[in-house]
Amino acid sequence: QVQLVESGGGLVQAGGSLRLSCAASGIIRINSMAWYRQAPGKQRELVATIFNGGMTNYADSVKGRFTISRDNAKNTIFLQMDSLKPEDTSVYYCNAVGSSRWSLNSSYWGQGTQVTVSS
Repeated sequence: QVQLVESGGGLVQAGGSLRLSCAASGIIRINSMAWYRQAPGKQRELVATIFNGGMTNYADSVKGRFTISRDNAKNTIFLQMDSLKPEDTSVYYCNAVGSSRWSLNSSYWGQGTQVTVSS
């Protein structure tokens, strides 16, 4: 069974920091993991991606403020969010693309965690 367990969301003031974690289990091989976010009334937005080789990609809106990283041994990714802005308020979703015993190159999602940044 594939499971993505997220943690770290919460309420912070503008300028503060949060660190999101996402632990993936049941995936034999992970090709990439990413963080998305979706605010009310908006489409889901890709925030940051990390690939097997360590290459990362960020949305322009978070460059210089957010950092995605991965603990390969634990199949866990992190999103360090610094200098948070009210516009960062969103539900953040963890995503993993990989293979399990049941399927190949499937996309899996976490349950989402709320991040709220107050002014």
